[in-house]
Amino acid sequence: EDTMARSYWLIKSEPYKYAWDELVKDKWTYWDGVRNYEARNNLSAMKLHDLCLYYHSTVGKEVVGVARVRRESYPDPTPDDERGVVVDVEPVVPLARPVTLADIKAEKVLAEMNLIRRSRLSVVPVARLEFDRVLSMGRTKLPRAAAAKKPAKKAAKKASKAKAAAPAKTWLFDPRRGVLRLIP
Repeated sequence: EDTMARSYWLIKSEPYKYAWDELVKDKWTYWDGVRNYEARNNLSAMKLHDLCLYYHSTVGKEVVGVARVRRESYPDPTPDDERGVVVDVEPVVPLARPVTLADIKAEKVLAEMNLIRRSRLSVVPVARLEFDRVLSMGRTKLPRAAAAKKPAKKAAKKASKAKAAAPAKTWLFDPRRGVLRLIP
């Protein structure tokens, strides 16, 4: 059993505006342009390390990848909408086989999925069972790193001990020579 994200989401983008491949190339982006009140609330509810199904809307109409929230909501940096919020997302893994809207509609387990029920929203919550089923249909497994929310306690403890054991270094500016000197 993994310790992945607390919540799961589906985010939509028209591939001609911002495709999955662009997110992979850019390494991360802020997710903006969400104007609908309910979708904006969903965006605000996203937490660090939540996982998102990345859906190409209008063209393709398919889930093509999994992204992760790398920064929780903050005010939209563009001046378009003063009430707007954005989250930063990064790519995790592309789906080995894209899962089309038709595939999703044909799957009984996914009949109540918000992608179908709330089809006009660009950001919707996804149940864990639905998320897992879409990944299965896409013949995709999450890499282990995607499951990590926090560094392992052991590694963090070891790092803090090493930092505490290191001798403090003091630097002093020598005005005659114009250099910094290390004082033992």
